Amino acid sequence: MFDVATFVRELAIIAVPVLAAITFHELAHGYVAYLLGDPTAKNAGRLTLNPLKHLDPLGTLVLVLTRMIGWAKPVPVDPRYFADPKRGMMLVSVAGPACNFLLAMVFALLYHVLIFSWGATGGQASMAMFKPLVLMCQAGVVINLALGIFNLLPIPPLDGSKILAGLLPPNAAHGLLRLERYGFVIILVLALTGMIGKIIFPAIRYIGGFLL
Repeated sequence: MFDVATFVRELAIIAVPVLAAITFHELAHGYVAYLLGDPTAKNAGRLTLNPLKHLDPLGTLVLVLTRMIGWAKPVPVDPRYFADPKRGMMLVSVAGPACNFLLAMVFALLYHVLIFSWGATGGQASMAMFKPLVLMCQAGVVINLALGIFNLLPIPPLDGSKILAGLLPPNAAHGLLRLERYGFVIILVLALTGMIGKIIFPAIRYIGGFLL
């Protein structure tokens, strides 16, 4: 039977990590594009920490339910502004996952600070104060690692496909990016068959185990 109280409790713990992961991921894309000379994201109001500007309702729901895969509204980027469009798109694409990995480290640092403080304080009263924050930081590490690793998969329209396209010869890169129209179907099939989990979960366990 569905336990509403447990769901609400878990949702409260992962809400901040999910919003942070999505917001900073998209902001990183837009900000790097802006630094490279593209004002498109700035003009669209996407260089903001307001999560409502970045959330895709379905993508956020999928991330909350799976804690593995999810997506936001793509930040608009116009590579024609870049001095080197190929290199520029690679840098913009790397920025999102890189920001998630940085956030995972920040949450891990907060986790260790809280664990130390919890141990130093001791007592049942401190448990009520520290435990939700500790669980939130754990979730922050896992969610950011999951989002970062997932987006590095070389499947259009994920960031990994644009990074790979920047390394391939023009014809091969064009062929890869043409698969974008089928990207969602490919990702869905891989998710339902468990293939994405087999790729992502071992990496999360290894890196998350090291960080935590």
